[in-house]
Amino acid sequence: MSRAAVPGLASRHPIGGLLPALYADDDFAQRFTAGLDTVLAPVFATLDSLPAYLDPRVAPLDFVAWLASWVGAADDAGWPAELRREAVVRAVELHRLRGTRRGLVERLRLTLGVNADVADDGGAVWSRTAGADLPPGPSGEVVVRVWPGRDPGVDEGRVREMVRSLCPVHVSCRVEVLPGPPADGRG
Repeated sequence: MSRAAVPGLASRHPIGGLLPALYADDDFAQRFTAGLDTVLAPVFATLDSLPAYLDPRVAPLDFVAWLASWVGAADDAGWPAELRREAVVRAVELHRLRGTRRGLVERLRLTLGVNADVADDGGAVWSRTAGADLPPGPSGEVVVRVWPGRDPGVDEGRVREMVRSLCPVHVSCRVEVLPGPPADGRG
């Protein structure tokens, strides 16, 4: 990230005008402080627009990459700018949803552009009757069905890699790639 002097950028706070009256008519003092104004003008401009730098929706793209590292957001230089910005904007929400069905579906939709449905049994069993035998145990397998969304195709390898990274290690996850939305109406 490089923020350099901007030719012709005037300082909003010229130092020469802040000097005591004794130096107001001193040509050398005014020229010297004008040189400092040239150096400090980009600093003041950056500080004046700091809220814009911290808002990923309007920040310069190289700063968005830095913001992504601050919040642990997924960031890929190959993504379109708007997708990179949205990943940073939604980072906290996606961290909060990590490990949930919705979190996995949203992450797949945002970063890979696919629609998804997650079918699992919850991995827990119980009985409403005290002392009764427990129902059969769950299979423990999570099935992630994906189909094209934003893009016309599905990169199955990237989907499997992302599902593997987002599913808990003790859970068996299986990925199914569908040509379109499932017939059962989900998704």
